[in-house]
Amino acid sequence: MGRRMTQLDRDQCTQQFAAVEHDEISIVRGEYVTVGQPSVNGVAGADEIRGLFTNIKHGGTPYEEEGEECGERSKSLTGPHRKRYRACLKRGEVFWIKYYSGGKPIRESTGTSKQKQAERFLKDREGRVALGAPILPKVQRVLVGELLADLKAHYETTGQRTLHEAETRLTPLTQFFTGRRAAAIGGDVLTAYIQHRQAAGLANGTINRELSVLGTAFKLGLERGKVMRRPVIHLLKEAKPRQGFFEEHQFLSVRKHLPEDLQVAVTIMWLYGWRRSEVMALQLSQIDLEAGTLRLEPGTTKNHEGQVVYMTPELKTLVTAQIGRVKVLSRRLRCVLPQLFVHLHGCYTGQPVQDFRKAWSHACEAVGLVGMLRHDFRRSAVRNMERAGVPRSVAMKISGHKTESIYRRYAIVCESDIQDATRRLLGHNLGTLPSPSVDIAHVSG
Repeated sequence: MGRRMTQLDRDQCTQQFAAVEHDEISIVRGEYVTVGQPSVNGVAGADEIRGLFTNIKHGGTPYEEEGEECGERSKSLTGPHRKRYRACLKRGEVFWIKYYSGGKPIRESTGTSKQKQAERFLKDREGRVALGAPILPKVQRVLVGELLADLKAHYETTGQRTLHEAETRLTPLTQFFTGRRAAAIGGDVLTAYIQHRQAAGLANGTINRELSVLGTAFKLGLERGKVMRRPVIHLLKEAKPRQGFFEEHQFLSVRKHLPEDLQVAVTIMWLYGWRRSEVMALQLSQIDLEAGTLRLEPGTTKNHEGQVVYMTPELKTLVTAQIGRVKVLSRRLRCVLPQLFVHLHGCYTGQPVQDFRKAWSHACEAVGLVGMLRHDFRRSAVRNMERAGVPRSVAMKISGHKTESIYRRYAIVCESDIQDATRRLLGHNLGTLPSPSVDIAHVSG
């Protein structure tokens, strides 16, 4: 054990500290400055005296306990007083190092019981500090939960995903991978996760979306130097895309069983393939009756791009009537209602309509189309534009599809389309184009 300093020692250190030029130093309770000017002619350097004075000021002692050390440096104070600065200390079976970065002490385990390896580890850290290079964390300590938290913060700051969508994907991943080290994630762990999600009744497509998010988290961690590798993730085979769509007579039948305001909403979805969330969020300021246009502002759509479409005469009539209903309600409530779709009756009168799942289910049941989705209007609109010969680039701009590969998934080809193609081919070969009422089986027979 080093001896305690006497009052005389304290006074000597105080006097020497007062004579040192006033440079800025980081004062940390109970810590010493381990780097600085060496002692000259038995007189401590400036940084050394500051470190001693700081510790003395807080009632400490400049002497430390003896122990097994590596990289140990001794520096002289005045007279016989000496202080040992420990850069590397063995605790148990493992060497720990101490170095400074940005004026703050950093203690880190080297993970080795060999002195030479610990010294090399210390030199690497000190070299990085000197060059201003980032201090890389020990990858074997990084947890998957940390990577997922970084990805969530990345989504929040960049806006690449909505917070609701991010939470939906990240929550099951966080629950399963909590406490697991990122370096230990391999094929066996990923298989266990897939089996866990399949046992919960999740479809392969949903599991693939979650695995993709996990891969993105590892990619972000690789960019930030938190992991050294990205695990290989094999996606599952997914079911074929849904083929549901509405024929015109089916659409008209379902529409008749919906309230007047919702008839306007489904007509917009049927014509242009807009998403339900985009249609129900329409405001009066996005409608220009004189120009006959509907407008989606940039940033309000899934692909963050704006859209403008021209209304058909029927839709313009429906929209005009809906605007009239909203204005009448606004005068009755004596408040401004900016939304196009609001509750016209009931306890939620005047509030925006977020969803109409119950009204939709009742309308479909009334015409015998149980199981049809409102998203089927999106496929129906794409198919209708393909049938009408609308150029694909224009159709994608109207429906809001950003990539052609996804657009093609919505361009459903039904049996009637194939029959129409056969009639056209038969008419081309015979020099005449038969009417749609021709029985193809009879003609070919």
